[in-house]
This record gives sequence, structure tokens and C-alpha cells, in this order.
Amino acid sequence: MFTPADRAARGRAARKEASRSSHGLWIPAADRLDPLTSLARQTTTRVPELLPLRYERMAASPYAFLRGAAAVMAADLATQPRSGLTVQLCGDAQLLNFGAFASSDRALLFDVDDFDETHPGPFEWDVKRLAVSIAVASRDNGQSDIEARRAVHAAAEAYRTSMHRLAGLGELDVWYEHIDAADILPLVRSGRRKHLGPDPSPARPRTTLRALEELTDMPDGRRRIAPDPPLLEPVGRLDMAMLRRIFIGYRSTLPEERRTLLDRYRFVDAARKVVGVAGVGLRCHIVLLAGRDTDDQLILQIKEAERSVLEPHLQPSGYAHQGHRIVAGQRLLQTGGDLFLGWVTGPEGRHFYWRQLRDTKASITIDDLSPSLLYDQAWLCGRALARTHARSGDRIAIAHYLGTSDIFDRAMADFSLRYADRNAADHAALASAVVAGRIPAGHRYEERRTGLTASNRTTPRSALR
Repeated sequence: MFTPADRAARGRAARKEASRSSHGLWIPAADRLDPLTSLARQTTTRVPELLPLRYERMAASPYAFLRGAAAVMAADLATQPRSGLTVQLCGDAQLLNFGAFASSDRALLFDVDDFDETHPGPFEWDVKRLAVSIAVASRDNGQSDIEARRAVHAAAEAYRTSMHRLAGLGELDVWYEHIDAADILPLVRSGRRKHLGPDPSPARPRTTLRALEELTDMPDGRRRIAPDPPLLEPVGRLDMAMLRRIFIGYRSTLPEERRTLLDRYRFVDAARKVVGVAGVGLRCHIVLLAGRDTDDQLILQIKEAERSVLEPHLQPSGYAHQGHRIVAGQRLLQTGGDLFLGWVTGPEGRHFYWRQLRDTKASITIDDLSPSLLYDQAWLCGRALARTHARSGDRIAIAHYLGTSDIFDRAMADFSLRYADRNAADHAALASAVVAGRIPAGHRYEERRTGLTASNRTTPRSALR
């Protein structure tokens, strides 16, 4: 058992592996893989008809490209100096993967909320991903590089100072550490409410009411999922039967008391859903469940789980099942986790995980962000990221690696702007390929569907395959 002094010494020694200032460099590898080739390699296992929509979304802006290019950035980070201080990485700690939501006990919390790429790795990879997302968001909103640097510096400083504070706490105190409504609500000031989801007040109980209103209707007096092609489509009879069977397998991965809770609901309806940017093309469905009566309903999401984009560059995952990897990572890193997290193997051996479709109560948008709001959000994200890493890694070693000066903070600001330049060039390459027709974009996907009627807009028989 290492003492705190031993762990502190380990952190300081890690500076010999990668100095703090070295993280500010961005030197592309001489054999850097073309980013479009990297993206194309991800498409081989995805639903072909959805790929044009993925490219269309990524081509929309440099930030949208960054969201979909986690694999590209992972390969780039793998060529840079590493601290050797390992944590359970979120894997995609970009700005939009943080938000405020109600926990399982209905407390309003702010935390990371995306774990598809979670994997053990050097702590700085998550910090760099967050830093770059802040810089790209700042530029997308027409802000100067001085303002972008200031926001990134704030995130890194919040991460560093939070890690030092957590290093001084006991193990249970760290485990129960969280960012609650008292920390979030100061962000909801005059002129800022438009950037947040509806009613971020902790006084409003958590329900799935908004999700139900947006995703369902009652055409015959019974609630069903409302089609919205191509983003939300009914499933065929065979896929509906398959989802019911998968549902039974998923149930077995829940703790016993949550199986009892789940058993109080019955399966009502299901549909295929397109989600996000990076996830477009992965097999994803939502399932509508009914409890006590028609007013007591629950929506679960089942999403395909593939190998983390980080794994090719790090040690292999300790989990044979990729859905299990994601669920275990989320349970480890997130405060007040989802009651209904579970995993299952589907058709053709594909891996899936299940979760509750969250009614996120205060999620940030990056459109028209002011410099002051971006600064505040960056600080909050840096603090939240430190909390997740302190749960899984050696917080004392990381704190002493970072030190008390702002050397690491300035390095993150330097790196973020340098990599933002690279991201902009990669985005431009994708946009040019779309314009030239070398990559099919979403509008062609839409055109292929113009002859469909409301009655025949169904997914392929093999939507789960």
C-alpha cells in the first residue's frame, strides 16, 4: 500500500516521461492517416443508409466535425508525449458531452453524460479533448483566439485546482463528491437562459414528460412512438420481436432490486432512432414501456456498442462485451447514475447497452455562446472532469504532476489552438469531398426517400443486423 507521499513522488516523477509544457505541442505524425480514411474505416460496420446523414452532420461546422472525429483525434493523441498516469477516461470529453440532469434520486447534478468511448488511458487525453472542443466552439462563435485561450485556461485551471482539493479528501468523500444545483444555477443569469434546456430549477421533479411529448402521440387513445423519418422510424414485425427478446436478456444484467422495478413495466412500442453526430449509423432504438397506467411511462434507449476508438492505441479493454464496458465505465465515473443501465448481445453477436432516455434539464448549446458563458461552462466542465478522474485514478499523483503553477493550464491553451487549426483543415477536407460528390451527403439520403408515404416509411427487415 503506497503512502500519500509515495503517490505524490510518483506524480512528480511522471514529469520525466512527459513534462507539463510538452503537452502544449502539436506535432502531427509523419505518417498521419488521412482523416477521411479514418472516418471511412468506422463505416464498415454501420447502417449504410444512414452514413450520408452522418457526413452531412459532420460537414456542418468545425465543431460538428470534431464531434464525429473522436477516432481521428485519438490517433493523433497517441503520437504525443504521455504522462503514464492512468484513469478511466470518458473517451469523448468534448463540451457537449457535459450537462445537468436529474440523478436516480432526483437531485439535479452536473456531470459527464457520454461514455461510448470510455477506456483506461492517460488522464490528459480527456483534458485535451475538452480543451480543443472549447477552442473550436469559441472560434465557431466568432470569438478571438485570446478569448478562446482564456476559456481553455479556465477549464485546465479548474481541473488542476479541483484535483488538488480532491487529493486532500478521504476515499468516501471523493466517491460522494458531486456538482449540484447550487453550483449550476449561478450560470442561469439574465441573457443566458436561452442557452440552457427548459427549467433547470431543482424544484421541478425529474420526469420523462418532455421526452414523451416530443417522441410519442396518442392517435387511437393509446400512446405510441410517433414516426419522424428518417430520424425516428417504426420497426418491422421481425425487429419488434427481436427487441422483445433482447429486452429479456438485458434485464438479467440489472441488479436484483432494479429488475423488480423494471418488471412493473410492460413493453408497448419500439422505433429506430438516429442520435448525435458520432453515433449516426450505429444501430439505435428506443423502447416505450408502460407502468401503472397510460400516464406512467418510461422510454429506454438501446444503442449499439462498438470497441472504443481509444483501444487501438492503448491496452486492450478488460471487458469482452463492449456494452458491459460502457455500462461499467459510466457506473464508475458518473455520480447518481442511471437506474436502468444494462447490456445485452443482439443478432449476429452485436453488442448493445440499454439506458434511460434522459430528460436532460439543462444542457449547453454552443450556438451564439458569449465569451463569459463559455468561460463559466469551461470552468464547470474542468471541475466535473477532475471529479470523474479522481474516482478512477490516482488523484494524489495527478495533483502533484500538475503542480500549483499554471504551466499545465497554459500548455492546454497552446495545444487547443494548434489542434483547432488541424481540426479546421480536416473539416475543410470533408466539406470539399462532400461538395465534390466524393462522399455522399444527407440531402441525397433525403431525396431517395421522397417517394415514401406515411404508411410505408418502415425500416429495413434487418435494422438490428
